Amino acid sequence: MAVNRNMNVAGATNGKDFRFFWFSELLKMPIRVGEAKRKLTDLVFRLAEPYPDAVGIYIEHGWGKPTEFVPWNRVSRIEGDAIIVQPPDGGDAYPPFVDQPGWMLLDQHLMGKTILDTDGRRVEVVNDVHLLESKGHLIIVHVDISFNGFLRKWGLGNLRWIHDNLVSWRYVQPFSLEDVARKDAVSLSVTKEQAREMPGEDLADVLEVLSGEEQEAFFSALDTEKAAEALMHAEPRAKRQLIEDLPKERARAILAELSIPQLADLFSVLPHDDVTELMQMLREDKAESIRRILSGQEVRVRDLMSSDYLAFAEGLPIGEALRVIRTSSFDHETISYIYVVNGEKMLIGVVDIRELILAPDDRRLDDIMSPSVVSADEDKTREDLEEMFAKYHYRMIPVVDGQDRLLGIVRYNDLVQSLSEQKA
Repeated sequence: MAVNRNMNVAGATNGKDFRFFWFSELLKMPIRVGEAKRKLTDLVFRLAEPYPDAVGIYIEHGWGKPTEFVPWNRVSRIEGDAIIVQPPDGGDAYPPFVDQPGWMLLDQHLMGKTILDTDGRRVEVVNDVHLLESKGHLIIVHVDISFNGFLRKWGLGNLRWIHDNLVSWRYVQPFSLEDVARKDAVSLSVTKEQAREMPGEDLADVLEVLSGEEQEAFFSALDTEKAAEALMHAEPRAKRQLIEDLPKERARAILAELSIPQLADLFSVLPHDDVTELMQMLREDKAESIRRILSGQEVRVRDLMSSDYLAFAEGLPIGEALRVIRTSSFDHETISYIYVVNGEKMLIGVVDIRELILAPDDRRLDDIMSPSVVSADEDKTREDLEEMFAKYHYRMIPVVDGQDRLLGIVRYNDLVQSLSEQKA
């Protein structure tokens, strides 16, 4: 994704139709408005495809004086040592700056901000912004993440230790216009859609290197399912930081995505007050199971089971079962097996998802199911369950009551997680 360029000066020319500039060097140029001089505070860009376009110059005067906003169409030219601006049509100053939706200030919203390199999935910092001027327009084409950008920012551009490391703007996309409008908006090289495809482990890595409001902005941009996945893979310190400022409704939605062992693992690293508050968002039976796990009491199978599974009536046609699966938002981990129940909700069979896909649509589930189902009684202990997984090597085991009614399932990954939490 990153490309190297070797450009020594702002305004480097490659033909007559366009010029390149470094934002850090434009910041040092005075603005000439007729005979008067101003100091450039920031450049204002409007987010647009394929590249953001400059809309004006932001000027602060200090000492309680109003700001000025110079529309970009009033910029006559950029010389080697100054930006030449046409005087305002009326009065001695341009009107004050008023921020607009979708506008971005380079120094405030981009310089020094964090980006995520999707090639190496590492975090870098924007040290400079590479601009292209052409036919009266100024657009953002790259950000520089090299140490050279840092040197230029501090007026030491003549010291060049390495090549510029430029990242194309198309990889530096804020999550939304609202993110950019915030003064501490994080800029990332992945879109929301790309973030949804990243594994939870990678998302957790990103969260752990971000800090403060950048971390909060990234986490808030994830949908509930991905946020829960990233939270479970994060280190304890990151988990505490993310939970600390989580809005109540957002917290409730994320908790609903987690199994009881996952919740116990999360609560084990949180302060007591946070655990108490989060426990109040759970059903009492679920909270009690978590307390039992955290206290080290003997854990029963019912304390570990999840209600996130697929079960269909025995007479359901296979084509209808597939239609329900395809049109529903089941997590991929829940569709390894399809459980078959009778009218009394008793577990009578199981179908591997691969067999279901290959079977004719007009056949019924009880035609292809295996009636020999390995299940765990809800009153069995965690040690009993561990032995069953070791013996049968299933990805999940259904849980039943004394009348063989299906109550839930326990995933092998959840069991391993609960064992790890107990030993920690």
